[in-house]
Amino acid sequence: MTNHRIVLASRPAAEATVSNFRLESVELPPLKEGQVLVRNHYLSLDPYMRMRMNDAKNYAAPQALNEVMIGGTVGEVAESRHPGFAAGDKVVGMGGWQEWVVVDAGTPGAMRKVDTTHIPLSAYLGAVGMPGVTAWVGLIHLIEPKAGETIVVDAASGAVGSAVGQLAKSRGCRAVGIAGGADKCAYVVDELGFDACIDYKAHRDFASLAAALDAAAPGGVDGLFENVGGLIFDVVLSRMNAFGRIALCGLISGYEGESLAITNARLLLTQRLKLQGFIVSEHMALWPKALQELGGLVATGKLKYRETVAPNLAAAPEAFLGLLKGRNFGKQIVKLT
Repeated sequence: MTNHRIVLASRPAAEATVSNFRLESVELPPLKEGQVLVRNHYLSLDPYMRMRMNDAKNYAAPQALNEVMIGGTVGEVAESRHPGFAAGDKVVGMGGWQEWVVVDAGTPGAMRKVDTTHIPLSAYLGAVGMPGVTAWVGLIHLIEPKAGETIVVDAASGAVGSAVGQLAKSRGCRAVGIAGGADKCAYVVDELGFDACIDYKAHRDFASLAAALDAAAPGGVDGLFENVGGLIFDVVLSRMNAFGRIALCGLISGYEGESLAITNARLLLTQRLKLQGFIVSEHMALWPKALQELGGLVATGKLKYRETVAPNLAAAPEAFLGLLKGRNFGKQIVKLT
């Protein structure tokens, strides 16, 4: 059987380009005992993949050259030689940028079965998957929001940020988003239920963005879920209340090599702030509780989300590069079948 896949052909010299990827065809080997053949239906594209493309020190090993690009997938078991899985099972795992994947199903955490009765399969890559759990862990476990507090999240219309704001509202907090463009901000407020959203594209300097934040969060900021870094981080940091908490999830503004310097680190001291960087895969003990809440909210329509869907595997590199530029709306996925 022929499998189509995308591998990392070269490492980016600076900004990633389509030429860093290569689409190729390979023959799948026959299944061995304990293995499962999965037809991937959807592929998740996420900002962390950009860091993995570099051969640099990171929290995880770099993406190997000429190997399938790493990535979360959901799909259906086509053939199984493992007693825990049967043909037709819907599964989520790290199948990578490819149409088919052979999985050693006995490996802990390699993949898990999911129920699509009330939750669409693709949602297990977003609101009821790694992005949703990331939002839950950063907000609930690290920021520990209290009713009446103001929580700010940037990249607010994305897969993680949209969940952060809705979870904050469910805890009785004021939710303020920061997003790029009037349409995204309208979605964040009108559909997701945030109290306010700031269009950073309309506020390009510190003073302008700070004034917009003062209007959206007149009582200051108690909790920050940080996805972007750079100017936005500096501005929100300047408006943090004493004993505020910051969950540092991502720094997408610096993924192509831009400076990520904090211009006024003294605020961390004078405001007695707690700043915690985190990687969601290092909090596996919290995943069951997070997924239980997220799944219930999505199944009952109480947690809303949006998807941008690339049409096929060949479109994945362009979609990924667009994600890094903020061209997606909500969760970026690739339809594989």
